[in-house]
Amino acid sequence: MNEPGTVVLHLLVRGRVQGVGYRGWSEHEATRLGLEGWVRNRVGGAVEIVVAGPAEPVEAFVAACRRGPFRARVDDIAIDQATARELEHRRPGERFSVLSTM
Repeated sequence: MNEPGTVVLHLLVRGRVQGVGYRGWSEHEATRLGLEGWVRNRVGGAVEIVVAGPAEPVEAFVAACRRGPFRARVDDIAIDQATARELEHRRPGERFSVLSTM
């Protein structure tokens, strides 16, 4: 994904975000918004996400991530610019992947 106007962000979501369906929920939200990327749990208790697409849907995704699924409690999201190269962690043929914990 290297189209003009494409935004690629790296998110690190902290709070009560593991064991509450956050990864599956984020996959659903990204797919609903037509975005690409991946999500995985981090050993320290955070959820890591790389998301890519047009600016407006990416902004909507980030706003949704601040709320999260019903049982989640999001305390903080660290957001950094990322590169399309980070999308290479996805599983082949998937637009958005749920990856194993790292």
